[in-house]
Amino acid sequence: MTDFGLKVRMAIVGSILFAFYMVVGLFGLAMFGTKAWPLVLLGLLVLPFIQYKIGTWSATRGAEEMPEEGQYQEIHRMTESLSRDMGIEKPTLMVQQMGVPNAFATGRKGNGTVVVSAELMSLLRRDELEGVIAHELAHIKNRDVVTMVVGQSIGMMVGWVAYMVYMMGDDRSIGSIFVGMIISNIAQMFVMVFVLAISRYREYVADEDARQYIGSGEPLARALEKISSGAEGRESTLDDSVSALCIFNADRGLLERLFATHPPMEKRLEKLRQ
Repeated sequence: MTDFGLKVRMAIVGSILFAFYMVVGLFGLAMFGTKAWPLVLLGLLVLPFIQYKIGTWSATRGAEEMPEEGQYQEIHRMTESLSRDMGIEKPTLMVQQMGVPNAFATGRKGNGTVVVSAELMSLLRRDELEGVIAHELAHIKNRDVVTMVVGQSIGMMVGWVAYMVYMMGDDRSIGSIFVGMIISNIAQMFVMVFVLAISRYREYVADEDARQYIGSGEPLARALEKISSGAEGRESTLDDSVSALCIFNADRGLLERLFATHPPMEKRLEKLRQ
């Protein structure tokens, strides 16, 4: 990543999320006592781990492993070459009918998976598909999926803390429980604004890494344009949680942009073609 301004923004938002994480830990210590710090630490670590495992299973349950022979042989070769250049193990390749041309990565460095839609492979040229694969490998290399899972876990923990703090000073009636749940959701949404900002920044980083490893940003830019136009008028069969992992996710309204997982397409294309 060479964009200094992007590095600064990611560092600021990352620090804010870490501060939220510390607040949750301090609340746990205040609630259970300092002697319970091993239990509090275990809770802080276990929730992201469970979410990571469930999320990985959920994302790939509709996909099938991609054979290494026949029509998929070239994809395996380019993935192996790019993985070697990036210094990571070749991820498991899977194919899925998604209803739209798209692709996503899940897992972590050393144990990653890239899922490509059949619609995408029939739409893109070889160099464009290579750009998409490089983008997804960059997500694995940069541990982006793990980062997002931890961020989402922080949001859930902060929502729980907000609920507990409110309920401590109330009579715990049905109405109070309802209000507490609203406060919890608002607190979680507030944290998710920062989590999704990180997600958008990391898309830029994955685009830049892909450009570096394939030698040009033009093939990936063309691929994004084709994916965008190919998705118009078609409905994705993926869950929203999986769509957030994809290389393309259309978010157009003002509120949608605030909670968008991906930056605007025009800005991505501009950076790729600089």
